[in-house]
Amino acid sequence: MLSLLYQEGPSTEGIFRRSGSAKTCKELKEKLDSGAEVDLACESIFVTASLFKDFLRNIPGSILSSQLCDKWISVMDQGNNEEKIKNIQRLIEQLPRANVVLLRYIFGVLHGIEMRSEENQMNAFNLAICIAPSLLWPPVSSTPDTESEFTKKISSLVQFLTENCCRIFGEEITSLFGEI
Repeated sequence: MLSLLYQEGPSTEGIFRRSGSAKTCKELKEKLDSGAEVDLACESIFVTASLFKDFLRNIPGSILSSQLCDKWISVMDQGNNEEKIKNIQRLIEQLPRANVVLLRYIFGVLHGIEMRSEENQMNAFNLAICIAPSLLWPPVSSTPDTESEFTKKISSLVQFLTENCCRIFGEEITSLFGEI
């Protein structure tokens, strides 16, 4: 999925914003969940993006860890960009290794898409609005007002992560997928 998103996402207007066919997504999710072979290259890239966001939303406790939710939310209120980057790196060190590996690939994809935002209309802000709710959610349910404020904060964090991913995860993030 990520490889396809890396290849096609940068040249696809509205990637992660436009949804794939709900029926197709449901059918493919059922096939994937059953372990059946699925050739996503034959599907719309919007279906792949929708399936990927669904996958992220189904990670128990979220990829950024709901246990660290308060720390993730407060990191954007702390100091200058250098301090934010250091604090983010400290939080990343507290995540399970599998989460860190997946995050690196996710932000490698988002970085590639952002680099061609003139073509795809998906700058870091737009990407964050679309993908942030799939990366972190509060551990307990909340009121609509609290949820709205939370969404703004997590979107701000994801925008910052996207814009600074090379400094946070290392320059090699731009070559994780090799020469495709």
